[in-house]
Amino acid sequence: MSLFPWVRLHGIKDYLDMVEILRKFPAVHQTFNLVPSLLEQLEDYTAGTVKDRFVELTLKPAIELTADDQKFLLERFFSIFPDYCIAVSPRYYELYLKNKSKAPFSTQDYLDLQVWFNLAWFDPSFKQSMPVLRDLVRKARFFSEEDKRLCLDAQIEVLNRVIPAYKEFMGRGQVEVILSPFYHPILPLLYNSNIGKEANLRAILPKTVFNYPQDAKSQVDSAVSFYKERFGALPQGMWPSEESVCEHILPILIDSGIKWIVTDEAILFKSLRKNKRDTRLIYKPHLLKRKDGQISIIFRDRNLSDLIGFEYHRYPKAEDAVNDFMKHLENIDKAFKGKDPFVAVALDGENAWEYYRNDGHDFLELLYARLSESKFLKCVTVNEYLNERPAKDNIKHLAAGSWINGDFSKWIGSPYKNLAWEYLIKARREFESVSADFKDYELARKQMAILEGSDWFWWYGDDPGYFDELFRMHLSNFYSIIGKDVPGYLSKPLEP
Repeated sequence: MSLFPWVRLHGIKDYLDMVEILRKFPAVHQTFNLVPSLLEQLEDYTAGTVKDRFVELTLKPAIELTADDQKFLLERFFSIFPDYCIAVSPRYYELYLKNKSKAPFSTQDYLDLQVWFNLAWFDPSFKQSMPVLRDLVRKARFFSEEDKRLCLDAQIEVLNRVIPAYKEFMGRGQVEVILSPFYHPILPLLYNSNIGKEANLRAILPKTVFNYPQDAKSQVDSAVSFYKERFGALPQGMWPSEESVCEHILPILIDSGIKWIVTDEAILFKSLRKNKRDTRLIYKPHLLKRKDGQISIIFRDRNLSDLIGFEYHRYPKAEDAVNDFMKHLENIDKAFKGKDPFVAVALDGENAWEYYRNDGHDFLELLYARLSESKFLKCVTVNEYLNERPAKDNIKHLAAGSWINGDFSKWIGSPYKNLAWEYLIKARREFESVSADFKDYELARKQMAILEGSDWFWWYGDDPGYFDELFRMHLSNFYSIIGKDVPGYLSKPLEP
């Protein structure tokens, strides 16, 4: 059982509508990155092989909730941006304010909360287009136990449509789907954790080196195989997790058949040893030609990407945000007249929208309409552009770094992050002693691959919260799988 519901909830809020909105705008071609471990979890939900703690407490009859259950609901079932996701529903907002004031909840209050938490996460388009959701929104209060079941069944219906929708749009030529390494690891740090110092000479790294290039290769190769099984073709592009790259991983990517990768503009300037931002270098693809072969690389415009990801939701009107974005593109066109610049806008495709009114639909629909009508630009997938205008300018050495500060400091280099790596290194060394014919070898290998994911290390030093609990749980599971005693230090929080 999963402890947390975020794949399920983002699945009903972001993954499907982000591609289906393109039906109205056939001139807008887009590239989407889908992480294999995300798709794997979606499949587990739709197959009914996994539930999460939040689903269990949703299904539990409200009259049977214990004091601990009620506490959990009051603490966790308002976990969504209140301004645009709670306040827009009068009954949910009433419960939100009641909880804020510490007023007691009735059994009906808890039942309504069980429904509204799951209902609020649906993208607004589904609450309009799906009759069962329209009816629940209209009912608003005095929900029944059956209403909970209807709401959760609708979630599975939406999740079931995600992968087929992307396949459909790929078949239409409007969408390119790319992938990340399977369990979203920081590839350079798997290859050799000392590469963290290559990205930042002042980084203080773990005393023991994590040095497993074969794990980096496995994360890439298994992702490619998974993609081919789901989409019937090999992927052309890859979004390295957190846009983390370095020279050392290029042979792995080239060998996998990947044709292009994306990273942040900061890596471009580090690679070329440029101290000033030069858009003439950003707005074109580059080549990484090596003895093993070659791979193209594109660099995102960080400013434009971050405007959508972090700034435009603050604008009072969607029209003002779209006007500002289009003005930036017009200025680029004027500066590069006749040179056909390639502008890559690349950002986290799920986390921004709950901070926008109407889950971003007002902004996106207006933006896509303006892009469709524009006479000076064309929206293409990366592969479409590269097929017409292959990268030519070779970068002799690719600098190490990510899209966060141009280094790996979000994942390694602080005391608690380094301690997490030390724990992982100890477990990985134990795995070396496991024979390939051990009955649970593949299960142990998968557990290790999960432990190599990036998010465990992201939060240490900030507020690890439940990530610390989950990381230690997965480590404990690994030791149990290989028949070893679970180290005592895993019973205590890594970060006090």
